Formats: sequence, structure tokens, C-alpha cells
Amino acid sequence: MLDVGFGTGFPALELAERLGPGSRVYGIEPGEEGPRRAWRKARDYGIANVLLVRAVAERLPLRSGAFDLVVSNNGYNNVQDLAAALQETRRVCRAGAQLVHTYNLPETMQLFYDEYAAILVECGMEARLPVLRAHIDAKRPAAHTVRARLERAGFAVSRETQSAFTLRYLDGRALFRHHFIRAGFLDAWRAVVPAEAAADLFDRLELRLDAAAAARGELRLEIPFACFDCRAE
Repeated sequence: MLDVGFGTGFPALELAERLGPGSRVYGIEPGEEGPRRAWRKARDYGIANVLLVRAVAERLPLRSGAFDLVVSNNGYNNVQDLAAALQETRRVCRAGAQLVHTYNLPETMQLFYDEYAAILVECGMEARLPVLRAHIDAKRPAAHTVRARLERAGFAVSRETQSAFTLRYLDGRALFRHHFIRAGFLDAWRAVVPAEAAADLFDRLELRLDAAAAARGELRLEIPFACFDCRAE
């Protein structure tokens, strides 16, 4: 089994335990901190049937036709070339292998992005609105786009399901200081505007999110997601 983009170890470590010591689970992740944490978890949990490797999905250091199961929980979100990553995934799959790909939909954190867009307008930075939109489209393409890319890469989608969950924060201050947001989102959000404008703009954005949280009793960010269950043709 292969986990593309295992982050800090999920679901690679969980599946390695569930599949048992007779299985062999591989994981690839391009970052540095995530793999370090995952390696520590594997050691602490005593999971010996997993091999976690730093690599990018576009160039998998794995032999062709090696896997009968590939999973990715938002692992393709941060690749530089999704088409290449999916083609590489197909290369390492044997015929009939299963790919289960879960990713967040474009409406993810809609409240946050609405407030961000409003701040850009308020600060006279309407010209950055297309940059914000491009950020969303690059990270979270529409479901029909992902389905088409999967099919072009050689996967037949047997089932597509959609659902959602909610991230809840006290206010904007709590959101921007949460380790998950700081590690996975904040730098990309700040990159939407020129570096010299980011500090002031995000101070203003935090105040807007605080006001939204006060009006609602909390800051609720909906995360709609899709799951594609595929077979390698």
C-alpha cells in the first residue's frame, strides 16, 4: 500500500496497524517536519511494517506496478503538477489497483475567504482578488476537474461521495495561532498580498474574523470534501 502525502503520519500509520505486520505500507511526503513527526510516531507505536520516504508525488522513487492500493488524504493538494503526480501514481499501480483520493472542495472555509476578499476591497487592493481566487482554484479544484484528471491519468472512478465537517475556533486570533493553520495555510494566505502589506492586512482581517465570531458565538469554518474511489485501468 502507498500513502501519497502522509503529512505527520495519517493515514499511513493507521492503515499499517490495521493491515497488520504481514503488509508493507509505504508513504511519501515532500516536507521536513511532517516526516520527522511521523517517524517518531512509528517508532513510539512500534510499527515496523511502514516505510516513510521524503519525495514528491511527481517523481515517485518506487518501481512500476508495485501497489494494489494507494490512498491520499489531501496529499495531492500541494503538488506542483497534479497531472504528473496522478500519472506517476498510475505508473506504480498494478492493473486493477484501487486509488482512494480525498480532497477539500473549492467552498472550503468560505467564510474566511469571503472576509479576506472584503478586506482586500476595504484596503483598496481589489487587484489581488484574482490572486486569491487563483490560490483557491490551485489548491481545491472543482470535483468535475479532478474526476477528468483522474480519468486522463488512467483511473476509472467507480464512486464519488461528498460530505463535510467543521473546524471551530473561538475567534480570528485563535485561528491564526493554531499550529495546523500556521503549518498548512498561513504562508499561502499571506502570499496573496505583497509582503510589505501582509502584516497590516492580516491585523485587519483578524479583527473582521473576531467580529464574525462574536456575531455567531464562534468562528465556524465548513470543510466540504470529495472522495474518489478509483481503479487503475
